[in-house]
Amino acid sequence: MQKKPVLTFTDAGVYCPAGDFFIDPWRRVDRALITHGHADHARSGMRRYLATDGTAPVMRHRLGDIALETLSYGETRQINAATVSFHPAGHVPGSAQIRVEVGGEVWAVSGDYKVVADGVSEAFEPVACHTFISECTFGLPVFKWDDPRVVASEINAWWAANAGAGRFSICGAYALGKAQRILAGLDPSIGPILTHGAIENTNEVLRGQGIALPETIRVTPDTKPSDYPGAFVLAPPSALGSAWAARFRLSSTAFASGWMALRGVRRRRSADRGFVMSDHADWDGLNAAIKATGAERVFVTHGYTSVFRRWLEDQGYDAGVVQTEYSADDEDVI
Repeated sequence: MQKKPVLTFTDAGVYCPAGDFFIDPWRRVDRALITHGHADHARSGMRRYLATDGTAPVMRHRLGDIALETLSYGETRQINAATVSFHPAGHVPGSAQIRVEVGGEVWAVSGDYKVVADGVSEAFEPVACHTFISECTFGLPVFKWDDPRVVASEINAWWAANAGAGRFSICGAYALGKAQRILAGLDPSIGPILTHGAIENTNEVLRGQGIALPETIRVTPDTKPSDYPGAFVLAPPSALGSAWAARFRLSSTAFASGWMALRGVRRRRSADRGFVMSDHADWDGLNAAIKATGAERVFVTHGYTSVFRRWLEDQGYDAGVVQTEYSADDEDVI
């Protein structure tokens, strides 16, 4: 008799029948296991939540007074007939892959992930499994990331040149994950670092968890840009080109994203510079992560799913596509 699948795909999200729980559901359910705190994966309205210790503070900040239990990485929890555990995904601080075992069959849900350590998030750890559900946001060979130290050096050089010319350096980056990676790589000797309130709110949450970040100054309505000549100004993408950014009159703008690898996207962003930096795995990272799981079956979700599925099938995997309501990019979450 054929075994029932450990996980199924429903119109509410990825569901475990044996455990009676969902993973990163996008509709209201009784019990939700959450991979990380981005808004497309951790949504409001669930009756009960389970996440990592490192994801919980951001979730509480975003979602308020929720019924939230936590697990440490590697700690197991029996939920009905399923055994679950959380393992580092390397995406943003606290992010996890979720391992689900039922009757000796193991499935792993990656959420979002990257395999290159960034100095802020917990480093990715492969999860051995029979079936792996993988994102493929950047599932094309054109997407290959430079060493993060090289990108940090490029950002600092851009900032130093602007400061030397009397310009502000306004950089757009997502509030959870990307912003902190940029901050961790900045050279504070170049000048002051100013932050948009949405990013500073996230910084405060993560500093409370012991994550080291350089000193930053929150931009408020009373902030006088003239008091901070040559400053690096870090803001969510939505703030670029807004009245908020216009107060920094003589400035150069940049955007940090994996999408900056595509010239057309750089032009549409109308920024002076594009830095290729992503909290998702690139083409090589996706392939390395999938191989390291030892999985025979792979389901791919959000991104270049059709292309990447065909590639996996050519490599000998039993591959499929999962339709979800996750974003193909990061979110401005707080």
